[in-house]
Amino acid sequence: MRFDTFGELAYVTEVPVPEAVPGGVVIRVGATGLCRSDWHGWQGHDPDITTLPHTPGHEFAGTVHAVGAGVEQLRVGDRVVAPFVCGCGTCEVCRTGNSHVCPSQWQPGVDGPGSFAEFVALPAADFNVVPLPDAVPFDVAAGLGCRFATAYRALVDVAQVRAGESVAVLGCGGVGLAAVMIARSRGAHVVAVDVDPAALALARAVGAGDVLQTAGETADEVAASVRALVPGGVDVAVDALGSVATARAAALSLGIQGRYLQIGLLPPATVGDRATVPMHTVIARELRVLGSHGMPACDYPRMLDDIAAGRLEPERLLTRVIPLDEAPEALAAMSARTVPGVTVIRPEGRRHTHRDVLWAAPEGRLPEDGEVVR
Repeated sequence: MRFDTFGELAYVTEVPVPEAVPGGVVIRVGATGLCRSDWHGWQGHDPDITTLPHTPGHEFAGTVHAVGAGVEQLRVGDRVVAPFVCGCGTCEVCRTGNSHVCPSQWQPGVDGPGSFAEFVALPAADFNVVPLPDAVPFDVAAGLGCRFATAYRALVDVAQVRAGESVAVLGCGGVGLAAVMIARSRGAHVVAVDVDPAALALARAVGAGDVLQTAGETADEVAASVRALVPGGVDVAVDALGSVATARAAALSLGIQGRYLQIGLLPPATVGDRATVPMHTVIARELRVLGSHGMPACDYPRMLDDIAAGRLEPERLLTRVIPLDEAPEALAAMSARTVPGVTVIRPEGRRHTHRDVLWAAPEGRLPEDGEVVR
């Protein structure tokens, strides 16, 4: 799938299969997530997208299709997942385990063709590509490349959420729902905030102790509602949407010496020069302001261990699986609203079919084609 002009409807077309560069691999995409970041890119909010036509898509899982010269740790047929930020693997930042903020990073679907396709090429494969356990289906693993991994590192490593703390998550899209689940897995009490009752129902199902439906409320009113549930304010407030209003509400929801955590994107093209976090509140309450951007490949085994042990269940966030043919309309529909939970695209073998699921199955299995689980 590609688009020729920012904001115009994308389309599905045939293009040549990419070749594996030295040190790189080509992945046959098993499933790829439809993420708000893809929408921002399609709208022209990401200045790093400089070449058109462009193929979006940055969170995916699949099998190794081709291996470039010099790759030692991967073989054709290996099941794999990769972070949406690929580090160069050689700089000091990468060598210290921080490839997700590598100054020379490369992102599929941003710096080059992405995963809304049957095949996607990645550089520095031995450094960036992570083996995927057989027990994790591609539909579930697709979200591990961006939203789930971003929330995992943000809550576990950056904000360092601890048992007994209170966490407010503002915005219950894919990354927000992952944040709810992960915070609860660490023993925190979670307050989920959103304007959509369906998103809040899913948030409660995956661990929120309290939910707040805040349609029509100002940022100050949202914060007051959170503080009414947690007198004195929460320990951690997460802006998982990315807007001036949610940033302000998150900061005002915090108690003394609380931690403000930004994981929702705030592109300069949409925010401009408007203030987001109220710095006078940061000073007065001695708040810590934290940002988090993805997760390095070297930390994926820890997250996968938590999934294998049942401490985390990302399959519960999956609500819709669609074929590639339906991706252009699904991307465009994000301009008005989003389907609660995670939407996954299956690029291969799914054309002219459709599956739409509402996911709340306690037994933890994935629904069959055409099945609606309520």
